Amino acid sequence: MNPTPSNEASEAGALDVLLASPRGFCAGVDRAIDIVERALELFGAPIYVRHEIVHNTTVVQSLRAKGAVFVDEIDDVPPGATLVFSAHGVSQAVREQAQARGLKVFDATCPLVTKVHVEVARMRRDGLHLVMIGHAGHPEVEGTMGQADGVHLVQSEADVAHLPFPQGDEVAYVTQTTLSVDDAAAVVVALRARYPRLREPKRQDICYATQNRQDAVKFMAPQVDVVIVVGSPSSSNSNRLREVAARLGRPAYMVDTAADLRAEWLQGAQRVGVTAGASAPERLVQQVIDRLRELGARTVRNLEGVDETLRFPLPKGLGPKTPRN
Repeated sequence: MNPTPSNEASEAGALDVLLASPRGFCAGVDRAIDIVERALELFGAPIYVRHEIVHNTTVVQSLRAKGAVFVDEIDDVPPGATLVFSAHGVSQAVREQAQARGLKVFDATCPLVTKVHVEVARMRRDGLHLVMIGHAGHPEVEGTMGQADGVHLVQSEADVAHLPFPQGDEVAYVTQTTLSVDDAAAVVVALRARYPRLREPKRQDICYATQNRQDAVKFMAPQVDVVIVVGSPSSSNSNRLREVAARLGRPAYMVDTAADLRAEWLQGAQRVGVTAGASAPERLVQQVIDRLRELGARTVRNLEGVDETLRFPLPKGLGPKTPRN
């Protein structure tokens, strides 16, 4: 039987910690970081990376210290240099710019994002009106919408009413891979209601890791008094984990590192749940646990969850993965 959260004030040393499973790095993030590290090993610094390789401050700082240079524009990369595209993917225009500058490119786009790109191209070839469900300004959204002309962004159910397509037309949609599963489902319901001939992706676009981590929070949140999400503010999937916990009625907070954890968040709590976004290293989770122990945690327990075994190979030209220290 699952433990029941208590509203009684906790005593010193009376805090229990439950860890969501799965949490932290997914296969796409692992691969993206490995690509940058392997490129540095083979070709030496500097290795240029367009945008943050993944949305985590600690990861980016670590790679920068090893010689990675993060840039916003292709024009910031010297001609002939080595460039890595981030895990979030890029538009066709960015690929063309990189080719025009003669850059040696390694593509760290998550294969599940690439799948969405392929869907967009196929839907365009079929002559369909295209809709993307996602958050404006996110690099993944910009990259996906840049796979074809005329893709319309929908961020909420309310946006569906403003789409310019006649109701009788065929409309197809794709989604950002790191969305809230529940939010995306609500938008899809609105799309179906307005467009009876709605064409859906062959398989759900929200990635397995995003869904698994949200499901793990849904399992954990009813068992605890407060939820801590380890993840950077720029991380979409980390923000969605905090929202999932909050919707279940639990105070939920995000921390980039253990230094961000505030003792007052735990006031009156007996059980605290901890999870981490798909771009947050496990070492940050362990540092949060150490800080919780300083604040009175007496037990730490991993909850049961899905065992993720998926791995993605490195691109050609980088050879086998080198074990990470």
